[in-house]
Amino acid sequence: MQENENKKDNTKKQKNEEKKENLYWRRLDNSAKIFPVSTGKKYSTVFRISAVLKENIEPEILQKAVENALNVYISFKVRMKTGMFWYYLEHNPKPPIIEKEQNYPCKYIDPLTNNNYLFKVTYFDKKINIDIFHSLTDGNSGATFFKEIIYQYIELKHKNEFEEELRISRKIEYNTEDSYMKNYNKEAKSNASSKKAYILKGKKIPLGAISAVHEIMDVEKLREICKSKGATVTQYLTAVYIYCIYEENYKQNKGKKPVKVCIPVNLKKYFNSITLSNFFSYLTVEAELEKDNLNTFEKILEFVKKDFEKKLSQEEIIRTMSANVKLGNNPFIRGIPLLIKKIVVRLGYIEIRKYTTTTFSNVGRIGIIGKYRKYIDNFFFLLAPEPVEKIKCSACSYEDKLTFTFTSIIDDNRIEKKFYEFIKQQGIDVYIESNGVVDSIE
Repeated sequence: MQENENKKDNTKKQKNEEKKENLYWRRLDNSAKIFPVSTGKKYSTVFRISAVLKENIEPEILQKAVENALNVYISFKVRMKTGMFWYYLEHNPKPPIIEKEQNYPCKYIDPLTNNNYLFKVTYFDKKINIDIFHSLTDGNSGATFFKEIIYQYIELKHKNEFEEELRISRKIEYNTEDSYMKNYNKEAKSNASSKKAYILKGKKIPLGAISAVHEIMDVEKLREICKSKGATVTQYLTAVYIYCIYEENYKQNKGKKPVKVCIPVNLKKYFNSITLSNFFSYLTVEAELEKDNLNTFEKILEFVKKDFEKKLSQEEIIRTMSANVKLGNNPFIRGIPLLIKKIVVRLGYIEIRKYTTTTFSNVGRIGIIGKYRKYIDNFFFLLAPEPVEKIKCSACSYEDKLTFTFTSIIDDNRIEKKFYEFIKQQGIDVYIESNGVVDSIE
């Protein structure tokens, strides 16, 4: 009996030591390893989440809110350091920098001008933004951290209403395990397509600008239509997006290669994980538009539904995830010094990127605790476009609105306009907000 108690005490002590160690340094998770060796100013791998409040932002309060949030989510209070073979994360003792928004969304985060943080918080009028480098976390955990910043800001701004909440922090379970290593199957084999993708054509916007177009629609009406079509919201929006690419870019340029849409999958829904680190995979919808005569929306939707059903099976998810883990664990790759690894991986990723047309990420509903909702108008989620994937799309919903966002480096908005017109034709109320880089759609 005493022996069992001693074992329990030792296990508890070991976990506490591991937790304490993680406050000061930790390894990058399997996905995070690749981002710092493959990215730069052209390929930022940064995503943005924005909250639009109902009153102008006070920067001094926002500064304190971010600092408070970092005291709760200590895994975000880190900086990246260079190791012999991989980068790693360690505790960052510096304060975060809060600035007025001056740049385009999802731009490369320069650690030298950001106190070495892997995220950047900015504000403008009623909006708060957080840009996050993907090595730090994925979209779902990033949204969790960002919501804590919003909660802290509202509590500080309206102290009288939130006295109790100011004294009681929201409970979280601190966990930064590498869930890839815990769940992957060493025997699983990849079945990734070897076909290169159709690359969107178009003149690039000059001076490194990024166009952001938000198409904000009635989420209940959208769900009603999706249900009538036997499709999920993600399936339906993926099909609309592919159809718009076909009508406004593919046909004009006499496309032959498949349109391949990369869709991130939140693996926490499929495995027992509460990690705050990255834990996502991808499914790739590969539409052979010309070969399979997918020339109407109805045909494309039926194809997308079947492809999702096949690729979202537990077996396929494990297969895709495991293939990526095995690549990161390859003894040859692991043994290459970081300086050489950066050159090799970057050359490889230039080639790999040719196998995707675009990315569409839907983080789903952003749930907010009831008492805070009256201070928040909406949320946006944005991805960084890049030289090959010239347009990327993202979506999130809040209350009665779903916002579908295009981020683009193409100097025309025909695809965005077609998408807007198609959604309106279905009887869904939709309106546009944009940063005005490209001409207005409405």
